[in-house]
Amino acid sequence: MMTLVNASQFSPSTFFLMGIPGLEHLHTWIGIPFCSMYIVAVVGNVTILAVVRAEQSLHEPMFLFLCMLSVTDLVLSTSTMPRMLCLFWFGSHEIAFDACLAQMFFIHSFTAMESGFFLAMAFDRYVAICNPLHHTTVLTHIRIAKIGVAMVLRGVVFFSPHPILLKQLPYCQTRIIAHTYCEFMALVKLACADAGAAKGYSITMAGLFGCCDASFIAISYILILRAVFHLPSREARLKALGTCGSHVCVILVFYSTAGFTFLTHRFGFNVPPHVHICIANMYLLVPPFLNPIVYGVRTKKIRDYVLGALRIKVV
Repeated sequence: MMTLVNASQFSPSTFFLMGIPGLEHLHTWIGIPFCSMYIVAVVGNVTILAVVRAEQSLHEPMFLFLCMLSVTDLVLSTSTMPRMLCLFWFGSHEIAFDACLAQMFFIHSFTAMESGFFLAMAFDRYVAICNPLHHTTVLTHIRIAKIGVAMVLRGVVFFSPHPILLKQLPYCQTRIIAHTYCEFMALVKLACADAGAAKGYSITMAGLFGCCDASFIAISYILILRAVFHLPSREARLKALGTCGSHVCVILVFYSTAGFTFLTHRFGFNVPPHVHICIANMYLLVPPFLNPIVYGVRTKKIRDYVLGALRIKVV
């Protein structure tokens, strides 16, 4: 009997997702806006992928990076939202240990990819505005593919140790996760052994990627703004500012919510759990919801193609 108990400490079969502590009675209602945003995210990102694939003139650096971002958004939101809605609407709290680790890996690796694609898109805008004559020679299709592969490998390679580290920890305390999904630090807190190495690795990777990507994005947009204010036409300045402004808003939402979640896990002991968890859900759901609207609906070429296709079908 003692052997089985010890074995279960190292290989728990299931965890129990609590949801949003203190707001359990509102889970059904909370699920409605979450589901609506998820549907918009899926439809919007799939539409962007279909339009760019169908229209040859959209095979430009900006739209190719946008497709990479759309795929990342689809995986990131789909790895969490269906499971979260089952929890909210059907009371499905249990999640298998391996499924929990897989979900955690997808969340962290694809968050890193999303950050990388935001950086790639900021670099594309910098070259297009600050050095337009060399845009097509700097960002060739081969170079774009290499950047995309590099961002994917970065997310996979550096966050693959997360599930491996968690798999080796003993879980002899409660297996109740006070969250709506399997998050690395939430799982580490359930371990009954010293998890200093796992915490250190997670903090280092998240801090390194987050700070470096955000810093380079900020530098890119500062240089872009400087170039925009030197444009001779007032109309061109306003158009560039409008485009860059909407892009910056999406990026700020992503980094502010992700940064808040990261810092709250480490230092925000006085932050109410329901506030922390709601914001943690935002950085997984709001960017995939906003990206198709900001980068798709507000982009004239994509908007014109979709409206043209709808007119043909109606006729």
